[in-house]
Amino acid sequence: MKPMLIGGEWVTTSHGVENINPSDISDVVDIYAQAGRAETQQAIAAAQAAAPQWALSGPQERHDILHRAGDEILARKQELGELLAREEGKVLPEAIAEVQRAGQIFLFFAAEALRQRGEIVASVRPGVGVEVTREPVGVVGIIAPWNFPIAIPAWKIAPALCYGNAVVFKPAELVPGSAWALADILHRAGVPAGVFNLVIGAGSVVGQTMLDDERIDAITFTGSQATGARVASASLPFMRKIQLEMGGKNPLVVLDDADLDLAVQCAVDGAFFSTGQRCTASSRLVVTQGIHDRFVSAVAERLASLRVGHALDAATHIGPVADAAQLAQDLDYIAIARSQGAHLRQGGELVRRETEGYFLSPALLTETLPAMRINCEEVFGPVASVIRVRDYEEALFVANDTEFGLSAGICTTSLKYANDFKRKSQAGMVMVNLPTAGVDYHVPFGGRKASSHGSREQGSHAAEFFTIVKTAYTAA
Repeated sequence: MKPMLIGGEWVTTSHGVENINPSDISDVVDIYAQAGRAETQQAIAAAQAAAPQWALSGPQERHDILHRAGDEILARKQELGELLAREEGKVLPEAIAEVQRAGQIFLFFAAEALRQRGEIVASVRPGVGVEVTREPVGVVGIIAPWNFPIAIPAWKIAPALCYGNAVVFKPAELVPGSAWALADILHRAGVPAGVFNLVIGAGSVVGQTMLDDERIDAITFTGSQATGARVASASLPFMRKIQLEMGGKNPLVVLDDADLDLAVQCAVDGAFFSTGQRCTASSRLVVTQGIHDRFVSAVAERLASLRVGHALDAATHIGPVADAAQLAQDLDYIAIARSQGAHLRQGGELVRRETEGYFLSPALLTETLPAMRINCEEVFGPVASVIRVRDYEEALFVANDTEFGLSAGICTTSLKYANDFKRKSQAGMVMVNLPTAGVDYHVPFGGRKASSHGSREQGSHAAEFFTIVKTAYTAA
């Protein structure tokens, strides 16, 4: 049984959680010690005890630790990618790419540790100096999802440590393997005892204990809207900082003047790769009348050519859905869409392979209306719907007609429409002739409306969440 990391020590318990391979449910990746309320409180206490000294640590120490971690992640990207593919279901090339991204994130924030700046400002009062600096928040709770089991933890953990915070990290129960590997790497990279703590367990126990504890100064969370709302309401009495990423219902607009091949590539990549299990996935394809039929036919043809199968099989394009519950949810949404009048143009069927896994052929639903549930609620699977519209103006209205606002894309050869869409799209990230899924690690990540709450993740903007601004005045 793999232990947890609490206060610099590897801690085991009497209870373990099996890590099941969704490509082959007979394959148990490993068993991981499961935390209860007591272990979670122990981790919080360890972080609280370690936080003051770590907050005063020098930038070179933080740089060196993060750099060592990033270097090891990159050196082991094949091995860690195989682990990620086994436990989450991404095909191996995508899993390796995710591991590489995690390593790059750690190296970026290693450099950021040396680039932390303040300001010296002239006062309006003679003889007074003003300094503006940033200080760590304190103890940061990290609650991560299962769909990016090493990249999302990396873009939360690396800046937290970079800016001098102590961390209590709860990964998703479905993917403890990547989290444990990351904890092991950080431990050996020299993170002081208690500065980074790993607790694995149910959200109802570990997550709730974190929410209920006033010693947690900030929580960064990625997951569902419902859980995000709980994080917010539980944090309000403590006035703690919160950062919430809660998904999307992202539109990809395809205009009549679009390059058809490019539009199909953007749609298939954005909607269906990573098994559609991305908060930035193009789940709504908003297509103008003139190109609609050609676009739908081309996407359906492309989907029919994709092989669904074991994530480690080199012939596989799309891996399994993460688990049985997610598969049932995907099938339910397809059935609901059809009952409301949508046409299942391609896929949406269970696939049998040599191993028993959660395989679903990518589903393309056409003739849908904006008000249908399939266009209002996040499915989080290899399912995309097509909405037919008259022109750009209607496409823009439909794209923005959602409670979410994470990512939005447009395929067009018109600079006029591209610029107008970038300006008027009600999303935190806008893509022109690119998939809605797929972002750089050194720039801000986040959305608007119900997709996100709080300051942005990633890049130098991460400092907004992981630090507190202090203004100091000195009389000469």
